[in-house]
Amino acid sequence: MSEKIAVVPGSFDPVTLGHLDIINRAADVFDVVYVAVLNNSAKQPLFSVEERMALMAEVTKALPNVRIESSSGLLIDYAKEKNAKAIVRGLRAVSDFEYEMQITSMNRFLDETIETFFIMTKNQYSFLSSSIVKEVAKYGGNVDELVPTYVAQALKEKYGFTK
Repeated sequence: MSEKIAVVPGSFDPVTLGHLDIINRAADVFDVVYVAVLNNSAKQPLFSVEERMALMAEVTKALPNVRIESSSGLLIDYAKEKNAKAIVRGLRAVSDFEYEMQITSMNRFLDETIETFFIMTKNQYSFLSSSIVKEVAKYGGNVDELVPTYVAQALKEKYGFTK
């Protein structure tokens, strides 16, 4: 029987506890999970792709079936390259659904053999986004319950709040 391989894509700028929840749950279902750190040209990232990959590698190091990579092309091409049969996306609210449905429909048009699976975020993370975390961290707010400790420290350093 072949391995069940999935891709969890995102910009992860920075990775939040909500992202980690989705990755952990995907790692429980799939044999191999590729976390694809994407460079979204529509966004100005705080962390470079390399920094985001390093942060993700640190916070997922306890998950032996998770691989951290980056991708800058079409997600569906990356998934095919990895022999993935699934793309896993997290949903926070109804507002995410419309956008995700468009992306899923396009991916299905490009390759109907790769399925998209949606995992609803846990309620405590339903408001959480990388953008809101960055906004709070930028002004010295406490993000310790929103991101892993390692990421909270990286945010403090990035914004100059280290002692």
